[in-house]
Amino acid sequence: MTDCNTQPLLFASLGSKKIQADFKGGSLTSDAGALLLRQVDKKLGLLDALDRCRPDPRHASYTVFFRQA
Repeated sequence: MTDCNTQPLLFASLGSKKIQADFKGGSLTSDAGALLLRQVDKKLGLLDALDRCRPDPRHASYTVFFRQA
């Protein structure tokens, strides 16, 4: 089990601004990176370009192509 720091971390002030960091985390997700990559790929078409460059040695009649819309 990890020990979580719940106390804010105070830094030196910047002029009249008080600077602090807290470690509450809020709502977190572990798959946000994958969602971002999916959106980037939709815009740029990177996976389709890679697919066209690399030959598929499998016999076409034994493969099923699936693409989520």
